[in-house]
Amino acid sequence: MKSKKIWQIKLGLVLIVLTAAIYYLHFIIFHDVHHIFIYLLGDIAFLPLEVLIVTLIIHRVLSHKEKQVKLEKLNMVIGAFFSELGFKLLSYISDSDPNLDRIKSYLVIDGDWDNEKFIKVERILKSYNYEVDRTKIDWVLLRGLLKERRDFLLRLIENPVLLEHESFTELLRSVFHITEELENREDLSSLPESDLDHIAADLKRVYTNIISQWLKYMLHLKDNFPYLFSLAMRSNPFDDNSSFIVS
Repeated sequence: MKSKKIWQIKLGLVLIVLTAAIYYLHFIIFHDVHHIFIYLLGDIAFLPLEVLIVTLIIHRVLSHKEKQVKLEKLNMVIGAFFSELGFKLLSYISDSDPNLDRIKSYLVIDGDWDNEKFIKVERILKSYNYEVDRTKIDWVLLRGLLKERRDFLLRLIENPVLLEHESFTELLRSVFHITEELENREDLSSLPESDLDHIAADLKRVYTNIISQWLKYMLHLKDNFPYLFSLAMRSNPFDDNSSFIVS
């Protein structure tokens, strides 16, 4: 950091000296101080406007474009997660929710949904009390599913793009945590009730995070990729009538 500042100071001094040398050369050739000061004052007068154009307009346009590129890369990562694991995990966990019928009808997304509809459902989900009935969970099956995708999850966590998305990072962290919890138990069929409650609480955390990210991802697909949105609607785990077959 210190070396970077020193480099910037040196560059600044070089530019100042170069400017002075050019003005001096101008004077040597034309011997016209009056002309030099006219242009110097004009350049100084234009400087505030130049700062405005560069810092506020051009910088904002470039920053917006850079943000859009990062957002697109991020959504590609989120899409890879749901394609590889997320949709299956959401479907499996939600089937164990004893109160799912309370929100199920709100999650049957179709092409007529607008942004206001997504915002309304998001508010409903924030007030919903997520539950996981651990007696409906096949912990061995779940462990196998997560273990198969462990390397995939590690690669996602290592992706620097995720630094821009705190909520999705939290989802990955919760999924990776329960993966470790299950992998560190050899016999899942003889666990005490207290331990099962602990693991169920970890799974509930995953459930809360994943359903929120799923809804945001569906909105992204609707706004940007209609063909992917169509496929996602036909594989909606909350729609009993969903089918991959286009009818």
